[in-house]
Amino acid sequence: MPLKLRWPLPAVLVWGAAWALYVGLPRWGIDANLALGAASASGIAASLAGDTWWRRLMIGLGFPLSLLLTQAATLPAWTWLLPLLVLLLIYPINAWRDAPLFPTPKNALKDLAALLPIAQGATILDAGCGLGDGLKALRNVYPNAQLSGIEWSWPLRALCALRCPWARVRQGDIWAADWSGYDMVYLFQRPESMPRAVAKARAELKAGAYLVSLEFEALALKPFAVLNPAQGKPVWVYRLPLTDKEG
Repeated sequence: MPLKLRWPLPAVLVWGAAWALYVGLPRWGIDANLALGAASASGIAASLAGDTWWRRLMIGLGFPLSLLLTQAATLPAWTWLLPLLVLLLIYPINAWRDAPLFPTPKNALKDLAALLPIAQGATILDAGCGLGDGLKALRNVYPNAQLSGIEWSWPLRALCALRCPWARVRQGDIWAADWSGYDMVYLFQRPESMPRAVAKARAELKAGAYLVSLEFEALALKPFAVLNPAQGKPVWVYRLPLTDKEG
């Protein structure tokens, strides 16, 4: 069983490791600016393992912020941009209006296959796949499907591809991508994103395709089905053509 460290110990260990790189690399003849970049990159990489978006930010931003606070008088002006750069790498500005980094719980979709038995080789898209937790949950219930994921953040996309080598994962904007070729689109966004998702599904998804949303309801639509909550998160299922709620 893997060791699970109690918070905030993971953050403290990452910050300490970043400082060790920053201080230690120049002693081995590495340029100080390269040492700064390596230390910051280590924090970014480690932050992707955080289990909530705010913990990821704390892990990733800890080193550059502590550096600025402890050495502000001696650092060049450009280093004040370092925390912002770290933030943008972890959570790109284009994605700020969509969901933060909320992973899909492992068993959140466990009853989906019984409700929606899809054909072998059916195409499923995880729109905003993050680190791949949604893709893993989908694979648990649809092992014979062709799974794809789209993620705007390139570090998250890279980590997702490593975690889900059996899926086609690409970097891109979920709202600019073409949904028309998929039999199912899965979302774990936020309430404000649902009207946009509904409009895109109406415009692009074929008849008989499904729009599946974890936790957040499309308030204007009558659901095809609602699965019982998993860890307090219901699964809302909509089938094309979408049906509006009666006024």
